[in-house]
Amino acid sequence: MKDSGSIQETAADPLVSIKQIELARLIEQYTGTDGVHQTAIAPLNLMRLSQPSAPAHSLHKPALCIIAQGQKQAMLADEVYVYNSAQYLVVSVDLPVMGHVTQATPALPYLCVRLDLDPKDIGDMIMAGEVRARKPDLPARGMFVSRANSSLLDAVLRLMQLLATPQDIPVLAPLAMREILYRLLQDEQGGMLQQIAMTDSQSQHVVKAIELIKRDYRLPLRIENLAREANMSSSSLHHHFKAVTAMTPLQYQKQLRLQEARRLLFTQVGDAATAGHLVGYESPSQFSREYNRMFGSPPARDVARLRAAGTASTGVASPA
Repeated sequence: MKDSGSIQETAADPLVSIKQIELARLIEQYTGTDGVHQTAIAPLNLMRLSQPSAPAHSLHKPALCIIAQGQKQAMLADEVYVYNSAQYLVVSVDLPVMGHVTQATPALPYLCVRLDLDPKDIGDMIMAGEVRARKPDLPARGMFVSRANSSLLDAVLRLMQLLATPQDIPVLAPLAMREILYRLLQDEQGGMLQQIAMTDSQSQHVVKAIELIKRDYRLPLRIENLAREANMSSSSLHHHFKAVTAMTPLQYQKQLRLQEARRLLFTQVGDAATAGHLVGYESPSQFSREYNRMFGSPPARDVARLRAAGTASTGVASPA
């Protein structure tokens, strides 16, 4: 297990600390209770928790996550990313992630902003010359932690403040979101985000492969066919896919299958063999073995525990 993203110190810039306090106040204002709260701005979601959470598996969509208060740990394959109000986390491609809140109390709840990102918007900004296109290096990891800065928090606060004036959202929210994206692209790790949107980059080919695996995750995965459809050689696909996702295409597919099986068992299907078959497993014993390895207990026991706890942390849980 590798620690790939933790920056443990608190924010050194007094301006950052002040803006984080204001961001926490606004999140409290528009949540008030624990859970994930959708807002009138479609890509913007707020999360509040008054106690640490159990690990939850999810397919994390491209997003910016900023913690105003508390701390969270996310795992991508065997890599650990720890972040708090001194940092922000960016996910640039769909990634199977396990995450849990590690610091939260009733007096100081975990408060987080998640803003969904559209890679197309990044490409539009590059094509329009609004940001300097950086020469693409080898594909970089599709998830990273970076240090929070005052300019980015200013833009996020402006977006949050629009919740008080809903009539302004249609006109001003797109401008604030565009500024947020601009700040991310200008920041120290902005080149990692740009790669996903640059035409014909290796990262773009990996994104294509991810979409194909998501579409056909129930079917047997043939690397040669996947590589051909993604316009890569088999060796290049394996190398660059792992560079972006920290896992092989087969490992990625397995994560999708098991997350979906867990969701089916919790919400629809009570029989493990049936759930395994629905997500593409031919062998019930192999399904149970791999399910146990990923979630820590066999299917029936795991789902019984989830139901007893009254939780739905089953792969459809919020990754914020």
